[in-house]
Amino acid sequence: MRSTGEMMALLLGFAQGQEDIRLVGMEGSRTNGNIPQDSFQDYDVTYFVRDMAAFTGDDSWLAAFGTPLIVQKPEDMELFPPEEAGYSYLMLLDDYVKIDLTLLPLDALEDYLNADSLRTVLLDKDGRVGCPVTPSDRDYWVKRPSPRCLDDCCNEFWMLSTYVVKGICRDELLFAIDHLHLMRSELLRMLAWQVGEERGYGFSVGKNYKFLCRYLPPQVWEALLSTYREDSAWALWQALSTCRRLFGQASRQMARALGCPYPGYEERVGKYLDEMREQYGQ
Repeated sequence: MRSTGEMMALLLGFAQGQEDIRLVGMEGSRTNGNIPQDSFQDYDVTYFVRDMAAFTGDDSWLAAFGTPLIVQKPEDMELFPPEEAGYSYLMLLDDYVKIDLTLLPLDALEDYLNADSLRTVLLDKDGRVGCPVTPSDRDYWVKRPSPRCLDDCCNEFWMLSTYVVKGICRDELLFAIDHLHLMRSELLRMLAWQVGEERGYGFSVGKNYKFLCRYLPPQVWEALLSTYREDSAWALWQALSTCRRLFGQASRQMARALGCPYPGYEERVGKYLDEMREQYGQ
């Protein structure tokens, strides 16, 4: 695998040699000083170009970066349409370097810089950016919820739990598993708020909560991991029970911290869940 220095020199050298590329931005984890560097990090780079068609009409220029094992172009896909503006090439190369390269027109620069705090400018041929752009992960910090957000999270968690039970009782396990995943997302949100309340909210738990394990007590982390065992009705009942316990503990603590009433969903819906498990459970 090529080194970071080699890849940065290649990406910037290519841009330097192309008159149509006027500015190079970088985003993602490689701009985040709070994340340790490793070989799995993508090179998330954006080329701002004068003429998009000069690049999108022929992919042969991508060979400058290496031989791809696979390329995905979201803007050319029907089943998985793009989530952002521009034209993107997601490439895994034969030395296992991963490049996510986006083309944007020059008039998209202001929106690009304002959309995300984890962005910087690596090359600016025309001096379009007046001052240095310092990346920060502040947009991804855990944010303190309002009492209304707390209630909404509780409402969603307990409503989704009824769909999990419905799926288990009908022996529709894929239906139950899907809704358990949605329900667990609200548990993860609540746990992130809990650690934010304990530590001051000036940090990020990462994409998909990947750093949450750093902040949870070992017994909570182990209990959370156990809820991903979903290969039988019995396992789903156990996962549901553990999610309920963890969510109840965290949400009650958050309600106390926010000085607001604890929503009554747990008591009311919990009675229904318990009766369904008694009738249909294992």
